[in-house]
Amino acid sequence: MVVNTPAGQPFLSIIIPALNEQRRLTENLPRIDAFLSQQPYTAEVIVVENGSTDDTVGVVQRFAQTHPYVKLYAGEPRGKGRAVRRGMLAACGDYRFICDADLSMPIEEIAKFLPPHLGNYDVAIGSREGSGAHRYGEPFRRHFIGRVANFLIKLLAVRGFEDTQCGFKAFTRAAAEDLFGVQRINGVGFDVELLFIAQKRGYHIVEVPINWYYDPESKMRLFQDSLGVIGEIIEIRRNWQGGRYLRAK
Repeated sequence: MVVNTPAGQPFLSIIIPALNEQRRLTENLPRIDAFLSQQPYTAEVIVVENGSTDDTVGVVQRFAQTHPYVKLYAGEPRGKGRAVRRGMLAACGDYRFICDADLSMPIEEIAKFLPPHLGNYDVAIGSREGSGAHRYGEPFRRHFIGRVANFLIKLLAVRGFEDTQCGFKAFTRAAAEDLFGVQRINGVGFDVELLFIAQKRGYHIVEVPINWYYDPESKMRLFQDSLGVIGEIIEIRRNWQGGRYLRAK
């Protein structure tokens, strides 16, 4: 069974940003619970709801009644970056994992991001590219636009990584508290911002090849959101030059 007492700190925190995720969370919170119940470590799940018009809040509240390790932060303003930041800074885990509600990466893959399978890192990026990674069911056009966007991100902001935008990433406690403490981008470009700052800080960043399944109901507006990220990169660079990412004293 999952154990997470108020007096203790969990080993793993799973942070799920949730905007109109009633259906997905109804299906996937039990899947997460089934996985965690088989693990030897303690865990918490933090769902950050931000602007839903469906029953996302009710789904999480009802599940949390019988699964007290699930925590809900509701009524946050919209913006995935804002929601993830809220969850990461509220988390208590030694490792803190961003997890999209659709579980396009099966929850069992989390083991790839944790000791003993993986250690000695500050930030671990789930990667759908490269050796050992597999994409299932993704249309060619979507993949092509994603690769173009990644090329531009590497050219303008974060070099050395093949998949900065995957919605599954892990952070150590120290890295999470530092990076999310200065993160400013509230939109989808927050991933690029975090990795940009992490590289500037000299953090050890690794890519973790994953199995990823395309969801035809994905809320990612690939073309519009990719253009939006490019605009946010300009903001990120201005923030860096303006000293807005300095560590708190």
